[in-house]
Amino acid sequence: MANPILDVQNVSKSFGARTLFRNISFSISEGQHVGLIAQNGTGKSTLLSMLTGTESVDSGAIIYRNNVRIGYLSQTPHFDPSMSVLDACRSHCTEHDSPLSVMQLLTKLHIQDTAQPVGQLSGGQQKRVALAAVLVAEPDFLILDEPTNHLDLEMIEWLESYLARGNRTILMVTHDRFFLDRICSVIMELDNTTLYTYKGNYSYYLEKRQERIDNLNATIQTANNLYRKELDWMRRQPQARGHKARYREDAFYELEKVAKQRIEERQVRLKASTVYIGSKIFECQYVSKAWKRNDGSDLVILKDFYYNFARFEKMGIVGSNGAGKSTFIKLLLGIEQPDSGRFEIGQTVKFGYFSQEGLNVSNDKKVIDVVTDIADFIRLANGRTLTASQLLQHFLFTPEQQHDYVCKLSGGEKRKLYLCTVLMQNPNFLVLDEPTNDLDIKTLQILEEYLQDFAGCVIVVSHDRYFTDKIVDHLLVFHGDGKIQDFPGNYSQYREYERLKPKENTPAVKTEKRDYRNDTRRRMTYKEKREFEQLDIDIPRLTAEKEEIERLLSSGTLSVERITELSKRLPALTAELDEKEMRWLELSEI
Repeated sequence: MANPILDVQNVSKSFGARTLFRNISFSISEGQHVGLIAQNGTGKSTLLSMLTGTESVDSGAIIYRNNVRIGYLSQTPHFDPSMSVLDACRSHCTEHDSPLSVMQLLTKLHIQDTAQPVGQLSGGQQKRVALAAVLVAEPDFLILDEPTNHLDLEMIEWLESYLARGNRTILMVTHDRFFLDRICSVIMELDNTTLYTYKGNYSYYLEKRQERIDNLNATIQTANNLYRKELDWMRRQPQARGHKARYREDAFYELEKVAKQRIEERQVRLKASTVYIGSKIFECQYVSKAWKRNDGSDLVILKDFYYNFARFEKMGIVGSNGAGKSTFIKLLLGIEQPDSGRFEIGQTVKFGYFSQEGLNVSNDKKVIDVVTDIADFIRLANGRTLTASQLLQHFLFTPEQQHDYVCKLSGGEKRKLYLCTVLMQNPNFLVLDEPTNDLDIKTLQILEEYLQDFAGCVIVVSHDRYFTDKIVDHLLVFHGDGKIQDFPGNYSQYREYERLKPKENTPAVKTEKRDYRNDTRRRMTYKEKREFEQLDIDIPRLTAEKEEIERLLSSGTLSVERITELSKRLPALTAELDEKEMRWLELSEI
């Protein structure tokens, strides 16, 4: 490899009986952009700590080219709390770096008061100061641990553009899949104590990783077939294994190792638990909210904001930090109170709230006990039940980990456990505030499938564009100063809309502004109200019948006649259900 800036040779690391990785080797060349992917708790941050010298290796060697300057952004930065923001950044600079470049970076990252002590900043603000300090030093080799955490979408897109320019050498750990796809030219994956390298971006990695898994499964299947035959031979000749058979016995044990490898099948899709939610969800009735700034001025979050949330909506909330996204969520949940107006919540609504603050639970508690304290099982949409242990296993907690104490979990694993506690409450309205922070990509994929199947309502506040695009059907865009835009699409569609819309100096077509206080829209007739009420009864009934038919058809226990009968009923039922849901939507707009 030309111009290697880093060479890692046969490195191993264990903690007690737990092996994180064994004899891994890789090189990073000058100018390469490398992304590192792994499940929570499998050693990503440990490997980065070893590369920066804060963690020792058990065996092997880490070799840098002479005089390489390393810039390291840790997942949780630490500063002298009494140091000013400006001094914290300049402490990483050389004599060639100007205060102007520091100020420019801090401005880009929305840090305005450079004289403020670092100890007065939030965790997210400290992460941004640390990012500015690393970037302004312009090191030869950037090592970034979750650089997009606590950045809003505008800042992520700026950082994406900044890192993509020039010839910097970068190694990053991130769960942001758009970020990986657009910046990285090499993806490394830690899996089952082994490192795999893919020479391409995230899209290329997904394709080639699937090929690797398919080939592995084919090899394991072949090994299993041979293993069964060899096992039969071993059992039939307990006394007759002479010297000539020794080679076959040795081969048997090698074959056994292959056959017992973990087969990485795609997770069985976890259908969301059985939930019912009525037609009345919530109505935000001309709500206003403002906070007082230190200078006495008002920071306006909402101003006479009206919104009527419909059943089955999956809404994304985006906007810059400080625009009021989390405040809006807390107003909806009753954690904060509006200055004027009110939220009217439907009687059937049961919120499940995943907050940025995370899980507050004792470290000396076992993982399984944290979840069973909420419930022992939940009922799924197909009529089966799912135990607390099965839910944890679906979200990648092994049976051994479930009986470990919370103190042994990584930061990402604690976030994952928190997510399981929210889902175990069996809500019909999920409110997720930055759910992707610190979660690994595999967990995000499982959560995405769960939310796509979820039969209730969802609000997601997230800076993760990939996640948002897969989940939401429309957005509330918080522009600040009480300005909120309702956009009918996902984040990528919104960005494309912003790119294509006329600029401010282009004459725009005037649109009539609706005054909701004197709303003259047509009201439902008596007949339409009765029809709407009947649809609220018919749709759950037909949905339940459809799910039962699908369950029966996949059970493998039906006669040919019964299969034929249900196969004819299913398309007719689906068409009827689609028609009624469409009519329900039409009436709900009136």
